[in-house]
Amino acid sequence: MSHDQGSYGPDMERAETLREIAEDVRGESSESKMVAAMLYRVSDLYDPDEETSPRDIYVNMREIIRTKES
Repeated sequence: MSHDQGSYGPDMERAETLREIAEDVRGESSESKMVAAMLYRVSDLYDPDEETSPRDIYVNMREIIRTKES
C-alpha cells in the first residue's frame, strides 16, 4: 500500500465532516470563503467519486490565493 492511499483513501465520513466544517466557517468575508473553499477541496481527497491528489489540491489552492492577491 502506498503512503498516499493509506493517508488519503476513500472515507466519506471524513469528507462529510470537512464539508460540514466548511459550511460553518463560510461567511461574508473573502477570507472565510477562501478557507471554506480549501476545506471543500481537501474533502475531495476522501470522496471516492473524486479523482484528485494532494498535489492537485495544492496547485488549485495556490491559484486561488494568487487570484485573490491580484
